[in-house]
Amino acid sequence: MKDLKIGEGTQVTLHFALHLEDGQPVDSTFDRDPATLVIGDGNLPEGFESCLYGLQAGQKETFTVPPEKAFGQHNPSNVQLLSRSDFANIDELQIGMILGFTDKAGGELPGVIAEIDDRQVKVDFNHPLAGRTLTFEVEIIDVAPASVQ
Repeated sequence: MKDLKIGEGTQVTLHFALHLEDGQPVDSTFDRDPATLVIGDGNLPEGFESCLYGLQAGQKETFTVPPEKAFGQHNPSNVQLLSRSDFANIDELQIGMILGFTDKAGGELPGVIAEIDDRQVKVDFNHPLAGRTLTFEVEIIDVAPASVQ
């Protein structure tokens, strides 16, 4: 199975690193245990997953992933102004703080505090990496058929 290529339904063990356009690191497993994932299970954005197709154990590659294939473009309609009184129970509200909100369906939705004044708080519900081109570096350690759960 050493020659198995990454494709739909394969389990992949890999090291990865994500960097912003300026080289600033976002996340990496190179200094800790590698990640294991199943291709096609929805846990990895499609744009990152598609970069892995056809790779085999032992390969190292670096890809540039545009926003459309990563976390999407920044959507201005995902930025909301909320009343400052909605945050009365938070002692020290700070710009950059990530808070959990409940969406209309009852699910949890993270929002980043973008601006604060006496009356309103601007909350950005876009993914923090939306609108960013990312560099995706991988080292494939193992590729195996995904086990049926």
